[in-house]
Formats: sequence, structure tokens, C-alpha cells
Amino acid sequence: MKELIQLSNKRPTRQIMVGDIPIGGGSPISIQTMTTTLTHDIDATLAQIERCTEAGAHIVRVAVPEEPDAKALTAIVKRSPVPIVSDIHFNYRYALAAVDAGVAKVRINPGNIGSEKRIAEVLSAAKAANIPIRIGVNEGSLEKDLLEKYPSPTAEALVESAMRHVNICEEHDFTDIAISVKSSDPLRMIEANRQLSAKVSYPLHLGVTEAGTPRRAHVKSTLGIGTLLLEGIGDTIRISITGDPVEEVLTAKELLRALGMAENMLNVVSCPFCGRGDPEAGYENIVAGVEELLEKHDINMEVAVMGCEVNGPGETRNAEVGIHLGGKELAVLKVKGERVRTFRGRDEVNPEFLANALLEAAQQLQASEGDSAS
Repeated sequence: MKELIQLSNKRPTRQIMVGDIPIGGGSPISIQTMTTTLTHDIDATLAQIERCTEAGAHIVRVAVPEEPDAKALTAIVKRSPVPIVSDIHFNYRYALAAVDAGVAKVRINPGNIGSEKRIAEVLSAAKAANIPIRIGVNEGSLEKDLLEKYPSPTAEALVESAMRHVNICEEHDFTDIAISVKSSDPLRMIEANRQLSAKVSYPLHLGVTEAGTPRRAHVKSTLGIGTLLLEGIGDTIRISITGDPVEEVLTAKELLRALGMAENMLNVVSCPFCGRGDPEAGYENIVAGVEELLEKHDINMEVAVMGCEVNGPGETRNAEVGIHLGGKELAVLKVKGERVRTFRGRDEVNPEFLANALLEAAQQLQASEGDSAS
């Protein structure tokens, strides 16, 4: 099992609690996402929350644009398997309603929440309920005076907006806060969070906002969020993707795994395939079948599925369980680096057979390691 990276430069922060999930203070990086349903459609929203939770989300945010959405929060909070965050823009009264409904955290947007008096009311309600608030700054909704002050939504403008509202919170003796400064430009997002982390000790929520469709969002978020996490900056993450929020959660998990910041996860090592391998073996389908089966059966280890005998022997030796193709109609199964079985003929060297063979080996290994640990 890959050991977690212990960053010596990890930025020390205060800790807040979002329901039973700690953020900051040295706690593991948590994964957040946001529903795309109409929040007042309670059943549809809860169904999506369930799917996101099964994928690995720790915290889920829901939009509260209208009164029916605010009224739905009580039922959603009561039935949700994970802490619920209310996303509030424009109408501070919905923030008050969210607090009354028992949400685990309230996100407010400094650019459109209203006057300091209204913010003070929200802070007072949150403090009485002992729930945190996220100051969520987005470059697309900065305050008018900051847009006049700066030539464009610069990193400095994002940080100034955040600090303005940090000061308001502190003036009202409210310090149970997290902060996010988000941009659709990952480089601007990186710079803004670097500047902010030098000014505050509050936990930071990282994200590249409006990152786009999956292909673009994966690259932008990996650049922005991954860079900061490796610098020791950031305590919770949301990867923004146009589409199914489950994809956000799965991408976040993969990012944390690749950074060595997640444990107990499946990691499939596979090659791009080339002209050396057996073209009739169905290599891509073997890899897809392995991923699907192992995820379905909660296998959490590193496995390798390789297409030929060049790098295949080494990668399968380094993995906990692995299969590599050899010559025509030949495949080798290894467990803990040791060859345990050779498959021959198309009846065995095909996607369904090899995927199931690897699953069986992985299950046996996971069971044996569980027995030895008990």
C-alpha cells in the first residue's frame, strides 16, 4: 500500500467542523461537491447526494436560490448521509432559513450577499447554532468597487474581497470560518490562494471555478488544486465539472491518490498499448473490466494490467496484484510480485476471463491481509 505523503511544509490552520467532518488543523483533505438538481425536488436531490456519497464525497452543497429550496432543506438535512452545505447568493434570509434547517455549514458570496448589517444577522444565527461559514469569493461576482479599483479580476482583488469579509466576521467575534478564492484561471487561482494563505490561518477551500467540461476541468483542476496541495496550501477541495457531480468526486479522489494524500483506494496501472501486444486480446476491455469489477467489489490496492512483456513484468512485480500479456494468447498473473498462474489460449486470454481472474486474486489477497491484521 502506498504510504501517505507527509508534507513538511503543510500550512498550519485552525480547524472547523462541518457536521462530523473536520477541515483544517492537520485533518485529511476532504472532498466536496455540489448537486445539480432543483433543491426543492427533495427526492431527486437526495438521490444525487446518495450517488455522490457512494462515490466518495464527504460534504455536499446544495443551491438555495428560492424560498421552496430553503423550505426543502430540513428534509434534505435530516435524510442526507453526509453533511449538507447551503449555497446562498443575494438573499440573506435564505441563509437564516438554512441555519434554522440544521445545515452543517453556510456558504455566502461576499459579492452579492448584501450589507454588513445583513451579514451580521447571518453570523449571529450561525454562532448560536455553532455552525461554520465559508466566505466564498468568485471572480465572476466580485464587488462593484473592486471591479472599479482593479483593471480585471486579479488575484489581489480576490484576496481583498475575502479579507474584507474576514474582517467583518472578526469584528463580530465570529472565527468559525473557511475561505475560498476561486477563478476559472488556474494560475490566478494559485496566486490568490498563495497570497491569502500568507494572511490568514483559517482553513482554505480550493477550487478552479467554471472549469468546464471533463477534459478541460481535469487539467485545470489538477494544475490549480494539485499545485497548491503540494505546497501545503489547502484543506478541502471541490473540482468543478460541467456535468454529473459524481465525476467531480471521482476526479478529486484520483487527484488525492496521485498526490499520495489518500489511502484505501484502488489504483490501476495500465499502459496505452501499442503494436507489440496481442491485438486480439481486447486489452482496453481487459482494463475497463478490471476497473469496473474491482470498484464494484471494493478492492483497495494497487493493481497493474499491462499489454506486453516490455514493461509488463516490472509493473506487475511492483503492484500487489497484476496481469500482463505476453506473446499471442498468453497472459501472466502475479501476486505480490510472484508469478502464480499463466493463462493460454483465447478461452482464457480474453477480457472477461482475465478481469475475473484478477478480481479473484485481489479478493484473496485483501482477505488474507485483513486476517493477518486482526
